[in-house]
Amino acid sequence: MPAEARKKTVLIVDDDTVVGDLFGRGLRGAGYDVSVVTSASDGLDRAKADHPDLIVLDFRMPLVNGLGFLYRLRESESQQRTPVIVVTGDVPLADDVQAQFDELGADVRFKPIALEQLIAVARTKLE
Repeated sequence: MPAEARKKTVLIVDDDTVVGDLFGRGLRGAGYDVSVVTSASDGLDRAKADHPDLIVLDFRMPLVNGLGFLYRLRESESQQRTPVIVVTGDVPLADDVQAQFDELGADVRFKPIALEQLIAVARTKLE
């Protein structure tokens, strides 16, 4: 299969299985190859193994939150430019946290987020 015909891959990291499955179904329906994991450690393992084209990341997760995930992800040379969309219900997000997400190259979106909005942001990141 030629590279231009390859489906773009999306990794969803969210401890809420309902949200992860919903996002996964929506992005699959939009034509992406999607993997869903429920912990930061599984997400880091999957990102290292699969090198996804985009990561959709929950901020509030047990053990390692989205910020911790991003710091660990960006330590890998091959993952420094991977687009990341952080989805959070923390409104407003603390200025220092937003600054760290900006520094780490993550696009922050707030819940509730409609599937159409998530797909539109994903498309802009995957162009």
